[in-house]
Amino acid sequence: MKRDELGDLIAFLTVAEERSFTRAAAQLGTSQSSLSHTVRRIEERMGVRLLTRTTRNVVPTEAGEQLMETLRPAFNDIRSRIDALSAMRQSPGGTIRITSSRHAAETILMPAAKRLMAEYRDVNIEISIDQRFVDLVAERYDAGVRLGESIEKDMIAVAIGPELRMMVAGSPGYFERHPRPQTPHDLTQHNCINLRLPTLGGLYTWEFERDGRPLNVRVTGQFICNDVPMIIDAALDGLGLACLPDDHLGPLVDEGRLVPVLQDWSAPFPGYHLYYPSCRLASPAFALLVEALRLR
Repeated sequence: MKRDELGDLIAFLTVAEERSFTRAAAQLGTSQSSLSHTVRRIEERMGVRLLTRTTRNVVPTEAGEQLMETLRPAFNDIRSRIDALSAMRQSPGGTIRITSSRHAAETILMPAAKRLMAEYRDVNIEISIDQRFVDLVAERYDAGVRLGESIEKDMIAVAIGPELRMMVAGSPGYFERHPRPQTPHDLTQHNCINLRLPTLGGLYTWEFERDGRPLNVRVTGQFICNDVPMIIDAALDGLGLACLPDDHLGPLVDEGRLVPVLQDWSAPFPGYHLYYPSCRLASPAFALLVEALRLR
C-alpha cells in the first residue's frame, strides 16, 4: 500500500463515521472539497461506490460498511499502541473516553474522575451519558460503566460499586389510600410506574426472588417513562409504586419520603462495573482511573 493510500483510508473512515463531509473536514483540518475528491479517488481505485451523498447527510453503502468494519479494528489497534507508547512519559496524560448511565456517573465515576484530574493535570476525561448499550470499539470509547449482569462476556469487568437489590417503594400518601402488598402477586392491584427500557424499547418486568426461586411480574399503571429521575418524582408525588435499584431509592427511604415494601423478595445482584475490551492496551492514565474506581 502506498503512503498516500493510508491517508485516504483515514479520510474515508472519518467521513463515514461522522456521516458528514463538514464535520469530517473540521476534524481532519482540511476542506470539504479536498475530502470529497479523496473519497472519489478511493471509489475509482476500488471500482465501487462507498458513500451515498444526499443534501442532508452521507450514508455508507454496503461496500462502504464492509470497508469500515475492516478499517476500524486496524486503526483502533494503531491508536491504542501509539497511546501506550506516548504513555511511557513520566507523567500520565491523555484523554480517557467513557460511556456511562447518569446515576453511575454522578455517584461513582465523577467523584473518582475529579480526584484524578486534580492530581494529574495532563489527564483529560470525557464522560458520555447514555442509557443504551454502546459498542466501545466502534464508537471509540476506552471503557464503559454498566451493571455487572449486563456486560458481555468478552469484556474485562472491574467492580466499582457494591451489590445492589431491587426495591419497590411508594410514598406515605400512596399507602394512606392503598394497602401494602404482601407478595409480588398483590402488585396487580396497585398503580405501578413502568420503566421503558432504552435498548429494545420494551417495559421492564419487575423481578423478585425468594428462597432461591425467581418470580417475574408484569405490572400496569397510569404512568410509563424511560427516565429514572422522573419515575422517582412520580413515586414521591404518590402517583404509584416504583421498582428501582436500592441505591436510587434507599436515601429517600432513609429520609422517610418513600416507604419500602416486599423487601424479603429482593435478592442481590452485581452492582456497577467498569468494562473495556480485553485487547485494549492500558495507558498509565487509564490504569490510574481503574485503580481509583476499583471496589475495595
